Amino acid sequence: MNITEKILSAKAGHEVTPGEIIEIPVDLAMSHDGTSPPAIKTFEKITDRVWDPEKIAIIFDHNVPANTIGSAEFQKVCRNFIKEQNITKNYIHGEGICHQVVPEMGLVEPGKVIVGADSHTCTYGAFGAFSTGMGATDLAMVWATGKTWFMVPEAIRMEVTGELNEYIAPKDIILNIIGDIGIAGATYKTAEFCGQTIESMGVEGRATMCNMAIEMGAKNGIMEPNREVIDYICQRTGKRESELNIVKSDPDADYEKEMHFDITDLEPQIACPNDVDNVKAISEIEGTSIDQCLIGSCTNGRLSDLKDAAEILEGNIIDDSIRLLILPASREIYQEAIHLGYIDTFINAGAIICNPGCGPCLGGHMGVLSEGESCISTTNRNFKGRMGDPASSVYLSNSKVVAASALTGVITSPKDL
Repeated sequence: MNITEKILSAKAGHEVTPGEIIEIPVDLAMSHDGTSPPAIKTFEKITDRVWDPEKIAIIFDHNVPANTIGSAEFQKVCRNFIKEQNITKNYIHGEGICHQVVPEMGLVEPGKVIVGADSHTCTYGAFGAFSTGMGATDLAMVWATGKTWFMVPEAIRMEVTGELNEYIAPKDIILNIIGDIGIAGATYKTAEFCGQTIESMGVEGRATMCNMAIEMGAKNGIMEPNREVIDYICQRTGKRESELNIVKSDPDADYEKEMHFDITDLEPQIACPNDVDNVKAISEIEGTSIDQCLIGSCTNGRLSDLKDAAEILEGNIIDDSIRLLILPASREIYQEAIHLGYIDTFINAGAIICNPGCGPCLGGHMGVLSEGESCISTTNRNFKGRMGDPASSVYLSNSKVVAASALTGVITSPKDL
């Protein structure tokens, strides 16, 4: 059996098979300021008490601080619900983006089943958990019962080999995979990432790859925890390794498909408007004019992303035609970036530093695009109108490319600086 089948089997109490419909208990249910209010509205039609307030997490990240009356009202509804239900795992004071805060706070462990009212909940597969997004109505039922149903997914084994060169990052690997398989190529499948490259990859890169599994339609992305992941989980949860349920695929596990990706000669990858699978090597689109550069999001607002950008921007000034926005993924990352001098580097280069949150990624606030403008961003989606006006354009890349492009005013490879 593969990892996902083993986790679901343990929860179901019997050996599951792909295509089977199962109802299983949930270890953690997460929502944010954008999805909690509709879930609360549905929940209140079902019952008046959640099944377990200790297994619910609510985070404010999509429009924080509130930027409209509507956002403020949504957050007020959430605060009242948190108080009424005694939900202690609430992070509503600028702690950061949900998919960064949840693992930081020690709420993720291998072998767990985690659901969230956000499509990028698949991020937690980087820690060996089965995690997936769901709608507000489904989440309301989880709050009420502690259970949900799944159809056991088929799995695609995605083996990655080769070493990252100095110009690429895990973001380029996942963009390359999405460009190959397509935005619907893994619909309702498990994307199981493995191979020498994955085994040697750090926590942050793994989170980036699992975060974007949904962009190929996958039900979940997942990886076997490596030593760095295990150490991270132990540090965050306060548990010993022997207390963790580390699940690995059997050598003879069945997969619907097996794919191999060799990144040895990979160039930086760019997802061009208006689909995440419209992926081109940077050499094909260098020189494309841009108006805004964005480094942040639950995909690439982590410390390693800020480090990569700071190394390129150090001692330089961004092009006068460019707006460069920096949004650390969490308060913890923000503070560490201050201590390491990255924030000074960004400010001296002419960047605007925004508080941790989703902000412009979803066209919420702090960096919305106007008609005809284009942005190169470390975020995860570039659909039409995603970051503002329907006539604007979004290109997706790693933070090195975004930083290099900010210096020139056009899409630029870091190797050309």
